Amino acid sequence: MPPPRPPAPAATDALIITAPGLEPLARRELAALGIAVTGEEPGALLACLTPRDVMRANLHLRTASRVVVRMAEFKALSFADVEKHARRVAWGRIVAPGRRVRFRVTCRKSRLYHSGAVAQRLMDALLRSVPDAAAAGAAGDDDDEGQGEQLFIVRLFRDQLMLSADTSGELLHRRGYRQATAKAPLRETLAAAMLLGAGWDGRTPLADPMCGSGTIAIEAAMIARRMAPGRRRVFAFEQWAGHDVALWRALRDEAAGAERPAAGVPIIAADRDAGAVAAARANAERAGVTADLTIVQQSLSALEPPTAPGVLLVNPPYGIRVGDKGPLRDLFAQLGNVARARAPGWRVGLLSADRDLERQLRLALTDQWKSTNGGIPVRLVTAEVPRHE
Repeated sequence: MPPPRPPAPAATDALIITAPGLEPLARRELAALGIAVTGEEPGALLACLTPRDVMRANLHLRTASRVVVRMAEFKALSFADVEKHARRVAWGRIVAPGRRVRFRVTCRKSRLYHSGAVAQRLMDALLRSVPDAAAAGAAGDDDDEGQGEQLFIVRLFRDQLMLSADTSGELLHRRGYRQATAKAPLRETLAAAMLLGAGWDGRTPLADPMCGSGTIAIEAAMIARRMAPGRRRVFAFEQWAGHDVALWRALRDEAAGAERPAAGVPIIAADRDAGAVAAARANAERAGVTADLTIVQQSLSALEPPTAPGVLLVNPPYGIRVGDKGPLRDLFAQLGNVARARAPGWRVGLLSADRDLERQLRLALTDQWKSTNGGIPVRLVTAEVPRHE
């Protein structure tokens, strides 16, 4: 007879991790899910989540990077303190027998500064509780993740140790559809943040005349069709010892039942580069939104948006990694000209890293949020295109 399954934990403190600057957008998303935010810190929101909330947050959040739940917090002035408190952690509620485990430890302004030694003490305590677990080695940054491993995030600051369990697995921007990429690809979470920050709600036309691999347009189609961004991927919590399979199946079915059969609004993705257009089409097919998009190879000057007002949303070159700043002034000027001539009454939004380039649009731009993309500080700026007199 198999041993009884460990009870699932009740509501617990959790961190919803975002790119710095996207916290307000994630807060709005959580509110739409009925999840109250209890605090905020740079790059993260705090909330008290039930197991159901954890599942729904991973399934539905478009702008978050990761959801982690707090397992323990204690004073750690010595390795003996770490060992004592770590043995009290309910490791068995999360780590199933045979599961590979990885610790990511940071130590700042603390007596204990050797992150590897802290991780070893925690692993020793975990193995006392779950002897069949296996150490997967030290974890690197957020893009260095092992498949099928349980990540624990440990922060030791001013001698206070906070131990959290990752519920997401791969970062949440990895929806599973983007395998083909163009130059300087845009993360799916940032594309969704651009759409939400520009006020696009899936009810008006959308055009991206520099679509690259199509991420903005695909995320737009998913919003318009109410597709849960996590509907086709696997999460770390699915391997937890206390995972409620029936509840998770019900939540996925509920999300699938809420999807619309079509976007219902024009969504245009265009690029002058044939390779980018091919990548966008391949990604759209994997995302299941090909029929919702018009994907064309054409220059910016050939854009013919619908007459009904909508949003023109662009992630142009920044002049840092792709392109030179001189030619980019002409490109930004052309974008402004096209917007005024072809999209009166529309809203323009672009991800920008340079005020000087923005001025070439000759539009009254407003900052919506600030973050980073590939380590480059960027801002989402928007403007209303004047209507023709």
